[in-house]
Amino acid sequence: MKDEKLLKEIGERIFERRKYLKLTQEDVAEKMNVSIQMISNLELGKKAIRPENLVKISSVLKISTDYILTGEEVDLQNNPVTVKLSQLSEEHLAMVDNIVDLCLSTTNK
Repeated sequence: MKDEKLLKEIGERIFERRKYLKLTQEDVAEKMNVSIQMISNLELGKKAIRPENLVKISSVLKISTDYILTGEEVDLQNNPVTVKLSQLSEEHLAMVDNIVDLCLSTTNK
C-alpha cells in the first residue's frame, strides 16, 4: 500500500509539471522516445519509473530527479559547483556554458 501511495505521488508531480509546461503526454513520450502509454501509467501511478527514464523525464520536464521522487527541491545554493560558478566572470561563465553545451551535444547522439 505504501508503494502505491508513493507511485501516485510521483505521478502527480510528473502530471503537474507536464501541465505547467503545457506539454501533452505525446510531447513528453516523443522527447523521451517511449510510448504515450508509459507516460500515462507513470502519471496514474500504475508503474514504477526506471532509472534511465527518470533521468530522461527530469530533463524533458526541467526538474530534478529529487523533486520527482520526493517532492523536495534541491538546494543548489550550497552545491560546491554552484558556489564555484558564482565566482566566475561573465566571460568565463560563457566558456563553461559552451563546454557544457558541447558535452551535451556529444552525449545525446
